[in-house]
Amino acid sequence: MFVRNLKEVELTERFVDWGNGTSHRLLTKDDGMGFTVCHTVVRANSEALLQYRNHLEACYCIKGEGEVEDMDGNVFPIRAGDIYVLDKHDRHYLRGGKDQDLILVSIFNPPLTGTERHDLNNKSGSQY
Repeated sequence: MFVRNLKEVELTERFVDWGNGTSHRLLTKDDGMGFTVCHTVVRANSEALLQYRNHLEACYCIKGEGEVEDMDGNVFPIRAGDIYVLDKHDRHYLRGGKDQDLILVSIFNPPLTGTERHDLNNKSGSQY
């Protein structure tokens, strides 16, 4: 058993500024749990086109607001208590709220190594 906290993670390479926010990678592949848990912040007024080709992701909102948009143009508002699930490696837009950050607990399967980085300058979307 072990306990890890956000402050500890901020002192390691598991703390990532991904361009439109931050990701505290609380559990990664090296922890041997078979999945990753991240505390993810999406900055207010930001937008990113993302796709996880090698991972499935579920995100549970614990604070703030934002939205996720699929490639068919369906926009889903996200607020505390909502979960969105990318069960088909879905390409999507992720946006922070107009006035506040979107704060998520993000779960990835299979787990991240913890060193993955987004490339928000890629016109077809950041992928890993």
